Amino acid sequence: MSDQEQMLAASPELGLLQMVAAISETSPQSIAVGAPGRSPLTYGGLSACVAALVDQLASHSLDPSDVVATVFPNGPESAVAFLAVIHLSACAPVNPDLGPDEARDLVDRLGVRLVLTLAGWNAPALEAIRAIGIVVVELDAQQFGEPAQAYPSMSANTLSPRLRAPGDAALILTTSGTTSRPKVVPLTHANLAASAHNIATWLMLGPQDRCLNVMPLFHVHGLVAAVLATLVSGGEVVCTPGFDATQFLPWLASHQPTWFTAVPTMHQAIAERARQLPHEVAPTRLRFVRSASAALPPSVAQDIEERFRAPMIEAYGMTEGAHQIASNPLPPRLRRPGTVGLAAGPQIAVMDLSGRPVAAEVVGEIVMRGPNVVRGYADSSANTEAFFGDWLRTGDQGVLSVDGYLTITGRLKEIINRGGEKISPREIDELLLSHPAVQQAVTFAVPDRRLGEQVAAAVVLREDATERALREFVAQHLSAFKVPRRILVLDALPKGPTGKLQRIGLAAQLGLRDLDDDDRDEATHVGPFGHVHTEPHTPAQQFLADLWADVLKLSRVGIHDRFLDVGGDSLAAVRLLARIHEALDVEVSMIDFFDRPTVSAQADLIERVLLDQQ
Repeated sequence: MSDQEQMLAASPELGLLQMVAAISETSPQSIAVGAPGRSPLTYGGLSACVAALVDQLASHSLDPSDVVATVFPNGPESAVAFLAVIHLSACAPVNPDLGPDEARDLVDRLGVRLVLTLAGWNAPALEAIRAIGIVVVELDAQQFGEPAQAYPSMSANTLSPRLRAPGDAALILTTSGTTSRPKVVPLTHANLAASAHNIATWLMLGPQDRCLNVMPLFHVHGLVAAVLATLVSGGEVVCTPGFDATQFLPWLASHQPTWFTAVPTMHQAIAERARQLPHEVAPTRLRFVRSASAALPPSVAQDIEERFRAPMIEAYGMTEGAHQIASNPLPPRLRRPGTVGLAAGPQIAVMDLSGRPVAAEVVGEIVMRGPNVVRGYADSSANTEAFFGDWLRTGDQGVLSVDGYLTITGRLKEIINRGGEKISPREIDELLLSHPAVQQAVTFAVPDRRLGEQVAAAVVLREDATERALREFVAQHLSAFKVPRRILVLDALPKGPTGKLQRIGLAAQLGLRDLDDDDRDEATHVGPFGHVHTEPHTPAQQFLADLWADVLKLSRVGIHDRFLDVGGDSLAAVRLLARIHEALDVEVSMIDFFDRPTVSAQADLIERVLLDQQ
């Protein structure tokens, strides 16, 4: 057994921070953190950056029970700041794109004492946080670079007075639930150490590996699977600015990672990009590709494997398990398509509703226990129904085969899984009910070929209001992915035998089909990148295709390409809408823009508006 393998074998007992510090001592010149277009950070440099930030944070007299929120763009700063914060307090990474109401509610609920961010950078969540008076510490970007001077001592021994106890909270996350507010999940140092160790050993990670991270670092998937599992194994993690379909293949070619992990919708976009631009698929040294956070269509897995000549490893994880629960194994062990593999860290079982184990091949609720599993939610009232003894109930339904492979058959919870983004329907209910025109509201999932599920809602009105007005109201308060694609106005909401509103099966009951079919043009039967590239054939289509290409820095755009799939985001949409207004004197709302995600659909809209203005 190599020194690295020996260290990993003992890592859960050694502790997360001690593992990283030990590698910084033994391999200070090895690359730890990279980023596109930036100089890499060695393990010695990482040690120095973390030590300096710990000293700076210590001046704020933080207590182990304090919560420090980090609000950063995706990149190496987010990872380094997290490692520094957890030396002293619990860290709560915040999605910088949260709406004002969401951001204020989150920091208030978590009792955030201090907020860390990057100097000269701003985001919607930061604006809301500043407005409520919480202390915001801005860190200069140079503090995250490779130090020019000798590395300060950051050994496991010298840092031990500052290192937290295994049971202390390290990472505070929220997970959407069927209750009115998301549950708070306090993951301990022991949870994170166990999970990072589980992932690293399961995937046989070592100093020779390089992970290309495209996942957001305010989610457990990116932070634990990509960053922490890499660092405890002595490898390198390349922290990109976030997933960008147009940049992924160049990143793959330039950084030559040995693996990457992503959600299925990202894999769909990557496969489509590789299909459309085969000349950009350069030879790689990928050992494997990993997928988690939502069900992976077998056709997508096969497509990725064929195009990148690497096995696809599908895993199952959740926040309460510090991410990984089960996973298909690496070759030559059996990978079984349609399953999420074997227990890959915690113990897993399938139980009936009374908490009794069911036989193999019998459907029941998936439960888990182990060192990586949270011992309870921050709100003790949420724990009553969350456990069968020491087994945590996942709320997912599944079946175990005789030889231990787990298949997920559905969800017991009412969470809407929109391409890996977990959405609490109750949160949207309550916002709709705050509108003066809404008397009753229920939010539910509708099937979607591309994303798995989409958000829809039904309301009963007390006074007149249009669907558009209600959707724009939601968009003012919540993130764009939570805005319902459809809001139905009904005379009465369907109820169950006991009078409770029913979410499960409501889409079918109301006759709602795949909302992708409701797109305004032939984009209704597209994949992640639409049809095979189709050139513009009207002046409006040509104008928009040229405009998209200019704003998104693309060589060409087809009329059926979808905006988000070719690298668009909300900021790019704002720039596009401004350019459209400047050139044509046409006002297009953000809701209309994202409802018509292709050049073809938007061109039809603009032509109708111009015709009406004549």
